[in-house]
Amino acid sequence: MHPSSPWQAAGFRVLFTASTLSQAGTNIGYVALPLIAVSALDASPGQVGALATLSTIAFLVIGLPAGAWMDRMSHRHVLIGADLTRAVLSASLPVAWWLDVLTLEQLYVVAALTGCATVFFDVGSQSVLPGLVGRDGLVAANSAMMSLIAVGNVAGRGAGGGLVQLLTAPVATACTAAAYLVSAVRLTALPATPPPRPAARPARLRTQIAEGVRHVLGAAELRALAFTATLNNFGSQIVNTMLPVLFVRELGFPPAALGLFWAVGGVGLLLGARCARPVAERLGHGRALAVVGLCLAPAGLFLPFIDRGAGLWLAGAGYLLAMFKTGMDNVLGVSLRQRMTPDSLLGRMNATFRTLLTGALAVGSAVAGLIGELAGVRVTLWVGACVLATAFLPVFLSPLRTRRELDVTAS
Repeated sequence: MHPSSPWQAAGFRVLFTASTLSQAGTNIGYVALPLIAVSALDASPGQVGALATLSTIAFLVIGLPAGAWMDRMSHRHVLIGADLTRAVLSASLPVAWWLDVLTLEQLYVVAALTGCATVFFDVGSQSVLPGLVGRDGLVAANSAMMSLIAVGNVAGRGAGGGLVQLLTAPVATACTAAAYLVSAVRLTALPATPPPRPAARPARLRTQIAEGVRHVLGAAELRALAFTATLNNFGSQIVNTMLPVLFVRELGFPPAALGLFWAVGGVGLLLGARCARPVAERLGHGRALAVVGLCLAPAGLFLPFIDRGAGLWLAGAGYLLAMFKTGMDNVLGVSLRQRMTPDSLLGRMNATFRTLLTGALAVGSAVAGLIGELAGVRVTLWVGACVLATAFLPVFLSPLRTRRELDVTAS
């Protein structure tokens, strides 16, 4: 029997506080890493795109096997190990900078290996959640977790821009390392929640991976959720990859301005996450996704108008609205897919989604770098904005458009 509120579960409180610290580290690093490349190492748009690609490509390479492994492993140990790995990698950057041996190649390696650790942390945190709060508490728990991510985007990226301006980008990554380390210590208090034991001889890894992929892509509603989220991430990443180049190099803004702009998106995520439950109660869970997507996704088309005048405010408003829609998508979409998935498939389902979603980030980064080199930053922003504005269509054209209740039960 699980408590009706996720906050009554000690394990959820541990996961939430550890995730708070982890999100702080991630968001400071999100600002610091590309600014190290742009300001300290004079990277080109293509090199910035390559850095962003390497930070997320791990989900394409090991995302699916990670889900199968998570269904066999101790979630707590994996989460702790992921945080410790990210702490060590982040700490290597200020050390190398202090010794005057920091290179773009080291930045690439740190980004790639940190991405591998993030694969396991993200899949593990989503897979452990149902066991901590029960399936009836998923919407409330996911709302809290998505609100945390949004607050992290606001505070972490805003602070990241300020820390970069005050301390320089390499030194700011020391704060990232410290946050990951404290998160790992907090996770030692997480209750042990071993995955379900197989009744018979375990299936081959390839077979288990295929089961997870079929579960996601074989169901119309899950498939629509996956495609909409993938397109949304793809468009967002094309835009976000070029923002450091646009803000710092082309428009001459200080690093803090970039952090504040990204923080505006975090405010949108937070508002969307907090409004998800009341809007879903009024419109229905699936209908809320469809209606809000139709109304707000086109606001992403304001993003390419960023300049030093009124265009910055227009782009900021568009970013706020587009991220509000994303915040609602995250809460309701994650809750739906967790309710539609049996316990034995949770790790593989989450890994399949994360492979598609974060793989889209890797591909979007590469596309942004290529278009940025060939056609310029502005053209790149328009491409990303158009994808972002139409990403709601798979959900809008699916059976989710008529779903009112979160009444799917998995065993």
